[in-house]
Amino acid sequence: MTAPRVTQLCPPAQALDTLLLIRGGALAVGLDTPVRLDLPGMPAELPWEIVDPEGVPIARAERAEFVDGEAVLTEQPHWLGAVSTRPFERLYADPATVRAATAADGSAVVLVDRMVAAAELNGFGARPITLLVLAGPSVEPAAATLSVIRSALAAATERVDTRVVAVPLSPASPPDMVRSVAAAYTDGVVERLPTTSAAPPPARGVVLFFTGLSGSGKSTVARAVRNAILERSDRPVTLLDGDVVRRNLSAGLGFTPRDRETNIRRIGWVAAEIAHHGGLAICSPIAPAGATRQEVRGRVAERGGSFLLVHVATPVEECERRDRKGLYARARRGEIPDFTGISAPYDVPGDADLAIDTTDCSLDAARDAVLELLAQRGVLALGSAPR
Repeated sequence: MTAPRVTQLCPPAQALDTLLLIRGGALAVGLDTPVRLDLPGMPAELPWEIVDPEGVPIARAERAEFVDGEAVLTEQPHWLGAVSTRPFERLYADPATVRAATAADGSAVVLVDRMVAAAELNGFGARPITLLVLAGPSVEPAAATLSVIRSALAAATERVDTRVVAVPLSPASPPDMVRSVAAAYTDGVVERLPTTSAAPPPARGVVLFFTGLSGSGKSTVARAVRNAILERSDRPVTLLDGDVVRRNLSAGLGFTPRDRETNIRRIGWVAAEIAHHGGLAICSPIAPAGATRQEVRGRVAERGGSFLLVHVATPVEECERRDRKGLYARARRGEIPDFTGISAPYDVPGDADLAIDTTDCSLDAARDAVLELLAQRGVLALGSAPR
């Protein structure tokens, strides 16, 4: 009898953490306690071999149901191996071990979902303390998550009888899930930090994504925004301009619809990694396909960053009038196939955070509109322009 074909899946970081919680006993899974996993591109055929980002096999799922595009597990997968080592791997203790330790020393179990200072722990008295740090995504944690773990370790060095335990769960998880997972680490009450933080939260990584037709002005505005940020802030900024990326990251790709989408995905991957490490990535490709832009948005969110979409909505007539590179004229003559706005479609964004028409808008005004968006979203605190 032929063995069933096994398909390998590398899940998003959040889904991988969910599997690790199941494996450690922090999440129950069964007919009465089904667990949903977001697995983009999952095949309907089982079994699956689930791997981590380095391709290490983690689990084999023999059975699952499919509900609203998600996999629903009603039984434990077959566990194959340990996940690749993570930053602060030593802190990821299983719930049963932590439960036994807290019962033995009577420690207060305190949930940590933000930066913490030693002085904040004084309110829990003189008894030992166990800090449960919500540290997901854990396999490739964001810069903000690592800052929270480091702050907990620093607090523990200043206060005796304090242990730090990392939990592979994002602070952004549903409150019911956070409570359920935290309760698995203690037989007592899970306490919370004071509502006022003693330390400011670390800056979150951001992808500022410009989209628009060729000649719309998106690269010019993006560059002006980059320059203004560098002049007024010490935040690191990386500009991923469409033409520059084409010469480097995407050298060898053509301009077929498939190659163009591959180019956008590469830009999105790099931008998400920059945001993951707390940086600000500014991208300015045409990015005509709404589905691909959504894919990039999802990738950035998965890596813990914020995604802001700016539609440079200059009409095609104005773009063609400018035509600095002569591309529209060549497209009209049929020399350039699949040219966006002429012989290929452009999906107008319905989810843009800002739309700018540069037809009658000065560069300074367009730049300032984007800077205002960044300020409103708490991305950047900009000083006045230098004289």
